Amino acid sequence: MIGYYVHHQGHGHLHRALSIACHLDAPVTILSSLPRAASWSGPWVDLPRDDQPASDSDVTGYGRLHWVPRHHPGLRSRMALLSRWIDTHRPALLISDVSVEVTAFARLMGVPVIAVGMRGDRSDAAHQLGYDLADRLLLPWSSAFPEPQWPDRWRNKSVHVGAFSRFDGRPVPKREPGDRPTAVVLLGTGGSDIDPQAMDEAVRAVPDWRWTFLGADRWTADPWPVLSTADVVIGHCGNNIVAEIAAARRPAVLIAQTRPHGEQAATARALRRGRLAVVQQRWPASRDWPGLLSQAVALGGRRWREWAPGDGAERAARFIDFQARELTCAPR
Repeated sequence: MIGYYVHHQGHGHLHRALSIACHLDAPVTILSSLPRAASWSGPWVDLPRDDQPASDSDVTGYGRLHWVPRHHPGLRSRMALLSRWIDTHRPALLISDVSVEVTAFARLMGVPVIAVGMRGDRSDAAHQLGYDLADRLLLPWSSAFPEPQWPDRWRNKSVHVGAFSRFDGRPVPKREPGDRPTAVVLLGTGGSDIDPQAMDEAVRAVPDWRWTFLGADRWTADPWPVLSTADVVIGHCGNNIVAEIAAARRPAVLIAQTRPHGEQAATARALRRGRLAVVQQRWPASRDWPGLLSQAVALGGRRWREWAPGDGAERAARFIDFQARELTCAPR
């Protein structure tokens, strides 16, 4: 048995988990505070939220962790439930995507942990603890686009599988002819810094393009038909959004949003180095959009295969299955 912890922020962590889980040989239980995914037929453990109600007590354990609010009933209940599940099922390993606290807790119970790595500056005390405790680090990006500041002790236990998404291998629908090129703005559900007024100004700046907005309050469960046939996709530099655009092999304009630890800024640097998309540090001024869309069309989307080879989820599953056997060396 493998346990797979899925963070509740946005849908990217869940999409990643489901993409990997369907390729695993070992049985998998998902543990999450998210509602159970309709497409998931395997075991699912509903973990209580530890951020409702909000707490203003010491939530970081004096800076050593990310989220451990003092005397919070949700935190107490979720860790008790995780403990009971581990004691009952004795998993071969646990995948943490992502939580330093879950990584540390599972390791304290003697369970090997594969932590899903994230780009950016992870030199804070909590990430140092989590990444140091993890037996292996699973990195959903190609080794051709490394994180240059990572210490050797992390690189030496990392595996790069390339970016992947729920859309890998999915056929592209037939594109209907149109009188105008299409720009699709893909925002996801993990939060956006983009001002709606700025988006309206962008639309007015290029009246010869047809714009479609997906995500946030216009979220759709299946953006693939629109995403995969767009002339240009506009999105932020979140890992999952970039992976979905890469799967579609579409030209893109990508904006680095402000995120903890500079995650999207780090992704933006890697994308820029690879000349994979037109990358901006902030939402562009309206006057810049005609040129940016033209640049994206000229750049094209063929180089996305360097970022997302198309079999990243299968690579991740093979690695996890191997580690489940390799790290199981004591009686359970």
